[in-house]
Amino acid sequence: MTPQSAAEVHFDAHSYNVYDPACPSRAVLEHVTSRWGVLVLAALREGTFRFSALRRRVSGVSEKMLSQTLRSLESDGFVARRDHRSVPPHVDYTLTPTGEEIATLVSQLVDWVENHVPAPQTYTAPRD
Repeated sequence: MTPQSAAEVHFDAHSYNVYDPACPSRAVLEHVTSRWGVLVLAALREGTFRFSALRRRVSGVSEKMLSQTLRSLESDGFVARRDHRSVPPHVDYTLTPTGEEIATLVSQLVDWVENHVPAPQTYTAPRD
């Protein structure tokens, strides 16, 4: 029996394992928990945004990174992109039902961090 490449490995719904680097769930986890993924998902819980408004809301993200993040989250099924086919161009982004689920969890993490920022900064681990 020969070893399988990552492309040859097939997963079903019961065999996903984020600890396996070949598992597609690993990429989804990376998209959701990336620096910008977390902030984009949390921002989109507030409602539908046009690209420029979302970029202002997620302060500090470049156009390129926001575009990449939105594409990843869209391909994972968390974000829906709606092109209004108008002049000037009007595209907006919103959460899908699955995106709402994950954004709720991510927002809980964001809330926890905002409420506990001083705690990690004041804790110092004993050193050897």
